[in-house]
Amino acid sequence: MRARAAGPGTAAGLAGLAVIAAAVLLAGAVLPHGPLEMDLSRSLQPPSGAHLFGTDAFGRDVLARVLHGGRVSLAVGLVARSIALLLGLAAGTAAGYFGGRTDALVMRLADVTFAFPTLLLLIAIMAVVTPGLWALCAALGAVGWAAMARLVRGQILAVREREYVQAARAAGAGHLRLIARYILPQCLSPLIVVFTLGLGMTIMAEASLSFLGLGVQPPAPSWGGMIAAGIPFMRTAPWLTLFPGLVLTATILAFNLVGDGLRDALDPRSPLARRRAGRVAGDGAAPARAGGVR
Repeated sequence: MRARAAGPGTAAGLAGLAVIAAAVLLAGAVLPHGPLEMDLSRSLQPPSGAHLFGTDAFGRDVLARVLHGGRVSLAVGLVARSIALLLGLAAGTAAGYFGGRTDALVMRLADVTFAFPTLLLLIAIMAVVTPGLWALCAALGAVGWAAMARLVRGQILAVREREYVQAARAAGAGHLRLIARYILPQCLSPLIVVFTLGLGMTIMAEASLSFLGLGVQPPAPSWGGMIAAGIPFMRTAPWLTLFPGLVLTATILAFNLVGDGLRDALDPRSPLARRRAGRVAGDGAAPARAGGVR
């Protein structure tokens, strides 16, 4: 999909994500300072040519820590959303395709998950496990599976009774073949949209847990942890919280813009999709009229 087809918002989101991803991946090769490199003689220096985002209380370069913290946030977001997608896809497919007791069991488990506020549930999970990246990804994925499962279940309920599925079943196709070849491909568009929109929320959840001390542990950099560490210096060194907060906000905004653009492009009921369909129909009608004249 071309970015311009979904509007300037999507193009801005894609450009923002490209800039953030490039900066995060190339930080180690470009920046002269490492995220853990301390020099107390440079403590709490304001932004300057030598340190574009200033330094923290230990003399560490804030820009290096922000960019290396971005690696953690993006990696956790992608891994956690992938876990949620796989769990939700498996549970929603079983519930929607087989129905009956399987459907009831999966939906009741989803209701139990939805009954707790997301952040409180994450805090409860992280409080009883050893903090770490894998534990954080697993907790975020376990909390996010329910929404995916409901979406997949609804899509499968709408698709499984269609004529081509019934014809494949009558022709002797087994359950796995029906699901993999005829049903799941019809559910990909909403899953892509929800996956993309959920990345921003997952990154925000990771930052919230790190802010509370339950996510990425010091001295490893993370956006939430940097914001928490900079709060005591809000009056004297506001850059400690300002720059991590701005980059976090920009990243979440970029993912939301891309998700909104994908939703408009992939949803056949959206105004953008109708306009594109109208243009295609108009292009197809012109040769037909020309042929009639000849």
